[in-house]
Amino acid sequence: MNRRAFLKAGLVAAPTAAAAGAGGVGRWWAGADLNTAGRIRFVNRLAVPPLARSRRDAAGRRVFDLRAAAGRHRFRPGRPTPTWGINGPHLAPTLRAVRGETVLIRFRNDLPETTTLHWHGMHLPAAMDGGPHQPVEPGATWSPTWTIDQPAATLWYHPHPHGRTAAHVYRGLTGVFILDEPEPPQLPHRYGIDDIPVIVRDINLTGGNRLDEGERFQAGVGIVGELVTVNGTLAPYLPVTAQRIRLRLLNASASRIYRFGFASGRPFTLVGTDGGLLPAPHGTTRVQLSPGERAEIVVDMRPDERDVLRSFPPRTGLNFWDRRLTGGDDTLDVLQLRAAPRLDPSPPIPARLAEAPRPAAPDTPPDRTFELAKYTINGKTMDMNRIDFAVAHGSTEVWEVTAIDGSPHNFHVHDVQFQVLSVGNEPPPPDLRGWKDTIHTPPNVPIRIAMRFRSHPDPAAPYMFHCHILNHEDRGLMGQFVVTPQGQPPRAAVLSSHQH
Repeated sequence: MNRRAFLKAGLVAAPTAAAAGAGGVGRWWAGADLNTAGRIRFVNRLAVPPLARSRRDAAGRRVFDLRAAAGRHRFRPGRPTPTWGINGPHLAPTLRAVRGETVLIRFRNDLPETTTLHWHGMHLPAAMDGGPHQPVEPGATWSPTWTIDQPAATLWYHPHPHGRTAAHVYRGLTGVFILDEPEPPQLPHRYGIDDIPVIVRDINLTGGNRLDEGERFQAGVGIVGELVTVNGTLAPYLPVTAQRIRLRLLNASASRIYRFGFASGRPFTLVGTDGGLLPAPHGTTRVQLSPGERAEIVVDMRPDERDVLRSFPPRTGLNFWDRRLTGGDDTLDVLQLRAAPRLDPSPPIPARLAEAPRPAAPDTPPDRTFELAKYTINGKTMDMNRIDFAVAHGSTEVWEVTAIDGSPHNFHVHDVQFQVLSVGNEPPPPDLRGWKDTIHTPPNVPIRIAMRFRSHPDPAAPYMFHCHILNHEDRGLMGQFVVTPQGQPPRAAVLSSHQH
């Protein structure tokens, strides 16, 4: 049934009846089969988040100063929308550092609520992770520091306060964190020219242009937005001046799953996923990202050419009802590419990009199993005072994760990048053969992942593992573990946020 047939059948009776429930039946069905393909007038030049300024301190650390505060952002004509941002009214600057550097982040919270700042995908000590155990009160400053010790990758940062992550991210606290190698491979790398962050977020706005934080009725995933923004821009276009451009795609939405491709059907090259570059380039026409996942793609363009980055209905494995309610039937135009009459030449993509992940053999049995259902993992909801388990420092573990309730879920692990060993007992497809930290978990499909816990043992400071559908995380679909010296049990998690 399309929306018109649904209305004709009397399943939405009248506006007054539609107002009942969380957001109303009208809101519940509105946008449930959105199709904006060919209907967007791309009239706004894409905003590119600025690169954050940094300086060197006396110890040689790269220092970034970040400040979160309320602001106003103009999504569309009319009143500007009240939003939150870091070093600006909405979203956050792009942080960039080189492998081997030590960074120091001075983060001041000038919001009216306690928040945190989590470095999603980063390998670092748990006390610096920015999870729910490192709260930053209004008016306080938190100053984590660590050494970049992982391959080049497109990471991101966002709040992670216990029970309030969805709201804080939705209001705009989101930024990209790019890690570089001292000698990077020959890929497009001129930031803002042929190397572009593409932060995709869906939102709802009220008639007065305020962010609508109402949850979609009966969807069970929180907010499902009808408006798609890229870097905070509605209906965006990107001027292209080079033969090849690198798009760093980030699904920063609270619950939507996107399946990116191009309106023309053109192929593109997938060169990287969450934790870095793939072993080799992978030519494809689609890449699917659940909330929190990233992909780096390289697109070849011809002079004067135009094309549209589009999200096609994702492959979720959900039943008709849950798929429709959570946006799984939607087709969404996202970003228009506009090539100039003359394009700068670009070097060819290297045939080899990075070492393949090999922490464990594909047939390695699982050390731990996790079942995701509703707002629980293995039947338990998150408890800030409970450490679910300890892993030995230096060990490699294989985890098997299965969503068993028929709802949309994914799975994110803090501190580590993992190798996907199998999906439904089959070898992973090419787009899942690089390092990952977040993965979609279709219903009743076991996902086996392998990871090595190689440094930063601390029996008192936990890392999180959770569903990155933020409504699920906030309601309890999260647990915590500690990395300890061999054989040492966890201690009670009592952490200082080191505020001042």
